[in-house]
Amino acid sequence: MSENTAQNDPVLAGAYAIVLAGGSGTRLWPLSRNLLPKQLLALDGARTLVQQTMERVGRVFDADKTWVVTNEEHVFEVRGQIREIDPELDRRTLSEPIGRNTLPAILMALDKIAAEDPAAICAVFPSDHLVGRPEGFAASLAQAAGLARDGWFVTFGIVPAKPETGYGYIRRGRELAPDCYEVQGFTEKPDLATAKQYLAGGDYFWNSGMFVFRADVFLAAAAAHAPEIWAWWEGRGGAPLREGYALIPDVSVDYGIIEKMDRLAMVKAAFDWDDLGSWEAVYRLGAKDENACSVRGDVLPLDCHGSLLISEGGKLAAVGLTGMIVIQTRDATLVCPIDQVQKVKDVVNSLKAQGSSLVEAHVTVRRPWGSYTVLEDGPHFKIKRIMVPPGGRLSLQKHHHRTEHWVVISGTAQVQVGDKEMLLVENQSVDIPKTAVHRLSNPGKVPVEIIEVQTGPYLEEDDIVRFDDVYGRTTK
Repeated sequence: MSENTAQNDPVLAGAYAIVLAGGSGTRLWPLSRNLLPKQLLALDGARTLVQQTMERVGRVFDADKTWVVTNEEHVFEVRGQIREIDPELDRRTLSEPIGRNTLPAILMALDKIAAEDPAAICAVFPSDHLVGRPEGFAASLAQAAGLARDGWFVTFGIVPAKPETGYGYIRRGRELAPDCYEVQGFTEKPDLATAKQYLAGGDYFWNSGMFVFRADVFLAAAAAHAPEIWAWWEGRGGAPLREGYALIPDVSVDYGIIEKMDRLAMVKAAFDWDDLGSWEAVYRLGAKDENACSVRGDVLPLDCHGSLLISEGGKLAAVGLTGMIVIQTRDATLVCPIDQVQKVKDVVNSLKAQGSSLVEAHVTVRRPWGSYTVLEDGPHFKIKRIMVPPGGRLSLQKHHHRTEHWVVISGTAQVQVGDKEMLLVENQSVDIPKTAVHRLSNPGKVPVEIIEVQTGPYLEEDDIVRFDDVYGRTTK
């Protein structure tokens, strides 16, 4: 990675970055799913949001002073994506055993940072935001770091462009330095009338969700205001930090400590920002055609105006649409007026209440060893296409409730069933009986693809007992 700001700016020298890459998306369904949330999607170009975040952070912070915190469901995908930005970042990734919001996630990173420098300057960045004007980003960070060294807990305020009801707001107080202010208060997602008053008054800013602080100041605040979480963190010397994670409260850093602190400051952001929190934001920031439509994928728009049209699942033909959102994937389609995009989360909640798998994953699911695509499923059967890249290896595993039949359609597959090992090539097949210990590997130089036919009374992914796994996912 090229020389960054921290190497040239004494205020930022030695500072640490914490990138939060966990969480699951709901407002950008059906593209965003629990197993592939929005930070892992490329919504405005070739790079995903987490890759853009790592590029941006890498221009300011050294790789060996950057920590990424995600969760076990996403850790292999996150590592794979950020490895493309800087291979060094692969081993700087921490995984939570279960999502517990932003306060515990930050403490996981501080466990590493405070051991090196108890008074380190730390900056926290969500991985799913868009940020423009990199020079302004670095300049604002330098201002925030200067305040943080003096004991202030610093956030960034974005000049509001409209009366937005989906963002939190910061009210600025007295001026501390040019474009730096004491924080007078926070407001969470006001109604439209209040948001209009904020916009007209000029003292309110959007809360960017990015923070800069000194490690010892943060830890003192956690001890004072979040005693349950602090007790868990303090006890890490006698047990792994991940132990007991499921028992601690689910608390955001805003609610847990920030809103209860005294020395809060805000830097007026010298950069562009959007949290891409809705399809309206994706439309607003996307490239438009001559009819003000933002179009991506295999789409045929006829007499459409001011609409967002995305297809990742075959031809999408749209006729006579104005001010609409249409998002098509292989297994779901969303149709929604642009001015009602906040109701997408209600769609997701309804699907969850129905027990629908559509909130969990796409028909193609990425795994550390490759991917699988569900081609068809029904009562007591499921058909998948499995792809394993060269060197990929599934866990040594068994299933209690299903049998499997594998047919190789390309490449050379190394298959273990019980004590027997074999090499299978195109058009060869093997049966995996229920409870048989088995494994699929790719020893060749081209991807292996197989068709897997599952039959049995229960075919969900949690019917897997892992005995050995190169990715550390053995069943406990």
